[in-house]
Amino acid sequence: MKPINTSVARPTCPLFSLPDATMVPWISGLLLASRALAPAQPGLSNTTVANVRARLIESARASWELGAAAEALTELSWPALSVFEPSAFPPPAYLNASLNASDVLDIAVKTVSRKPAGSLPLIAGQGSAADPASVGVAVLLANWTRPDPSATVFAKAASGQLEHLLHRVPRSAQGAISHRQDEVQLWADYVYMVPPFIAYFGALQGGYGGRALLQVAYNQCRLYRDALRDSSGLWRHITLGKWQDDSHWGTGNAWAAAGMLRVLQSLNHSSDARMFTEQQANLTEWIQEITTTAWSYQKRDGGLFNVIDAPESFTDTSSTALLASVTYRMATFTNDTTLIPAADKALAFIKRNIDNQGWLEGTVDPYTFHTPNSPGSHSPEGQAFVLLLHAAHSAWMKSLSN
Repeated sequence: MKPINTSVARPTCPLFSLPDATMVPWISGLLLASRALAPAQPGLSNTTVANVRARLIESARASWELGAAAEALTELSWPALSVFEPSAFPPPAYLNASLNASDVLDIAVKTVSRKPAGSLPLIAGQGSAADPASVGVAVLLANWTRPDPSATVFAKAASGQLEHLLHRVPRSAQGAISHRQDEVQLWADYVYMVPPFIAYFGALQGGYGGRALLQVAYNQCRLYRDALRDSSGLWRHITLGKWQDDSHWGTGNAWAAAGMLRVLQSLNHSSDARMFTEQQANLTEWIQEITTTAWSYQKRDGGLFNVIDAPESFTDTSSTALLASVTYRMATFTNDTTLIPAADKALAFIKRNIDNQGWLEGTVDPYTFHTPNSPGSHSPEGQAFVLLLHAAHSAWMKSLSN
C-alpha cells in the first residue's frame, strides 16, 4: 500500500490499483408515476425524535450499531453532509458552529482512539469482516474536516479498513467479499456495512482510483444480489459457510435495499456520475424490486412480518421502519409515488409503536434474527432506523413543496 502523503488535498488517503470502471451506455425504461396528491402522513414530533435520538446514543455499542447511528445522525441533523444531497462531495473542508456534525464525529473519534495500533479493521475482534466498515464513512468525514491538515490518524484508519476489505478478507468464487472473517459467508446485512463505505471513499478520492472504488462498491452489490436474491424478488439472509438462513428476513432485505440506496446516491452525487449511468439504473431497479415485493405483504396495520412472506412470523417494527425510509428516499429520487401509500401506513404504524421514552417497541432481536426482543429489551439499530425514517420522510415532504 502506498504511503499517505500529508501534502495532498483532503482526504489524505492512498490510491489502490483496481480495475477501471466499465463505461456502458444508459439503459432506460424506468416508468415514473406522477406525484400523489393525497394528504401526506404527518411525521414524528420534535419531542419524539429527540427521545429516539437520546435512546440511540445511549444504547449503540456494537460496531454495526455505531455505524448505523453515525449514518442516522448524519441524515437527521446534518443532511447537507449526507450522500442524499449534491453537497456531499466534497463536504466542507472545515465545519462551523452551525454545521459541525459533532455527534457523528464523536463516534469517529472514539472509534479511532480505541483501535489497537496493529488492527486494520476500525474495530478489532468482531468476527464480522463487514460490520467495522460501517463506521468508515464517519471516519472519512472526520479526516476530511480535521482542523489540523497535517494530521493523518483518520486517513490511516480509513485506509487500513479499506486495505483489509480489499486484500485481507476471503471472497467467494465470484469475488464477493465475505461478511465473515474466518470463512466465506455472505449476509444481506453486508450491503449496508461495506459498499457504502467503499463508494464514499471513492467519491471523495476522485480520479482513476476513485472511479475504480465506485465500481467495486457497485460490483459488491451486484455479486451479493446474485448470491442472495431468489425468484420471489426478495433476498435470502445468509448463504455459504457452515450454516445458512434461507428465510426472507425483513431486516436483511432492508439492510440490502438501504445499502444499495446509499451506493446509488454516492454514484449520483459524485463528480463521475455520468460514467455510472447504467450502474445507477440497475441499483434503482434492484432497490425497487425489494420494496415493491416487501410491501405486497404489508399487514393492514402497516407493519411487515419479521420474515416478510411468512405470516406465521411476528410483526417487526425494525424492518418496517428501514424499508419505509428507503421507500420515501426512492420516491424523492425517482418521482415514482407508487409505494408512498405503503410508506405512509408504515410511518403511522411506527409512530404508534414508540413509547414515551423514545424506545421503538416490537423489534426483532438482532442477535437471533427470528425472535422478538424480550420485554424491557430494545434494539439500537431499530432506534437508528426510526431516525432514518424521519429524515427520509422530511426529505420527501420538502420535495413536495419544491
